[in-house]
Amino acid sequence: MSNLLNFALRQGVNSIKRLSLQSFRLAAPAIVTKTPVSSTIKRFSSQAAPFDVNTSVPKDVILFKYENPRFYQMLNFFGVCQFVFWTYLSHFAFTTLKDAPVVEKPGEELKWFQRINLGDNKYRNGITACSFLIGYGILFAVWMFTLRSVRFLILRKGGQSVSFVTYGPFNRNRIMTVPLKCVSAEESRNMARVQLPIKVKGKTLYYVLDMRGEFRNAELFDYTAGLKRRI
Repeated sequence: MSNLLNFALRQGVNSIKRLSLQSFRLAAPAIVTKTPVSSTIKRFSSQAAPFDVNTSVPKDVILFKYENPRFYQMLNFFGVCQFVFWTYLSHFAFTTLKDAPVVEKPGEELKWFQRINLGDNKYRNGITACSFLIGYGILFAVWMFTLRSVRFLILRKGGQSVSFVTYGPFNRNRIMTVPLKCVSAEESRNMARVQLPIKVKGKTLYYVLDMRGEFRNAELFDYTAGLKRRI
């Protein structure tokens, strides 16, 4: 009886294997016809296409543009006004504050600020210097921010250098051309939210691309000025 059962089980297993093999042979041609080799090659070639970017341009190409001259005019006007105000305050403190020692009456205790003699040399000179430095610092910060704000970013003919056209004081543009190997973007264009800082070799501060501007050729920017390099 046991031999009969073993024989029946082996026959059943063999029949199941034959059926599964036949079903696979029938399904294989359908799979091949649904995914032809040509479509597979096309899919892989399309995935590799974005990396094939020709950066050797035959003429100058504008990569980035940000037009907002009125804002920088108002910003520079604010900086000049602050400088004039604090300089006048410095001059006023130096020429007007007189040495007038505070006289304490017997039995009367003055508060600490009432005992200060602003006409004393240390206070007068301190107020004069601080006022001038505040005004000069505001003007310097405004001008440096203006000079580092990029108005146009241009890829030069041949694709080996890039020109920064920045805003300047009194609405005058500044142009600087540097090799691409001396330019490094601190973050990618897609990750930047407000500003995209770009480091230029030999310069102390970053050049700034305002993200409200327009990337005229985004793909070319990503493979030229938008790359992060070791400089």
